[in-house]
Amino acid sequence: MKFRRYPTQDHPLSRIALSLIAIGVVTLFLVLPLATVFTEALRKGLGVAWEALDDPDARAAVRLTLITAAIAVPLNAVFGVAASWAIAKFDFKGKQFLTTLIDLPFSISPVVSGLIYVLIFGLQGWFGESLREANVKIIFAVPGIVLATIFITFPFVARELIPLMEDQGRDEEEAATSLGASGWDTFMRVTLPNIRWGLLYGVLLCNARAMGEFGAVSVVSGHIRGLTNTMPLHVEVLYNDYQFVGAFAVASLLALLALVTLVLKSLLEWRFADDIAATHRH
Repeated sequence: MKFRRYPTQDHPLSRIALSLIAIGVVTLFLVLPLATVFTEALRKGLGVAWEALDDPDARAAVRLTLITAAIAVPLNAVFGVAASWAIAKFDFKGKQFLTTLIDLPFSISPVVSGLIYVLIFGLQGWFGESLREANVKIIFAVPGIVLATIFITFPFVARELIPLMEDQGRDEEEAATSLGASGWDTFMRVTLPNIRWGLLYGVLLCNARAMGEFGAVSVVSGHIRGLTNTMPLHVEVLYNDYQFVGAFAVASLLALLALVTLVLKSLLEWRFADDIAATHRH
């Protein structure tokens, strides 16, 4: 009996070849670099790696990275929810323009983004003289790092929520409004429960990018050890100083934080798979 192959059914050899290619690419470009980072960090032993992480400059870099993420991520979450709600639930002039602006950080180099802030808030920038007179320092200080991080990461939450909210439509919100619910009650009891998983994913991705951002932060930070160096910048400084164990130790901690974010996302997908599927079918 002749084997009949349907249009959507690949030949077994094709599936095997494609799987091997995918595994090879993932191993070469993801697994091996990560394994190298951890291997180099522990090359001289756990004690040496821990000593590098316990260095005051390294602790300051970790602290600044966490503070920056703690400020940027909630602000981007609020902006992402508000922008997504406006774009998906309402029709207004400039809607397409707002959507384009949200995508702007994806199309601009992070280095250019940092230079924009230097042009605006630097000593020779548009507001530089006014800020100096008011004794307010933004560039080469923590506020500049936070602003640059917010700019780079603000599309993540919005871009996760806009397609989801557009797919869900407006029927439930309109029904709640017709029954007398206020805008706030409609959001808290109808909209938010429907988007909670998309919001969580957007926040996790935003947090991972905020902690790992290098280009824009590098421009506005000034690379001041113990003050304005985040973890990615501290890795660069240590590597350029030939302190390879310290550089890889901090890099491994940064990679570990990213892996924790990924594992948390995967666990949530596995644990609440039915709820997530129901939300997308809604």
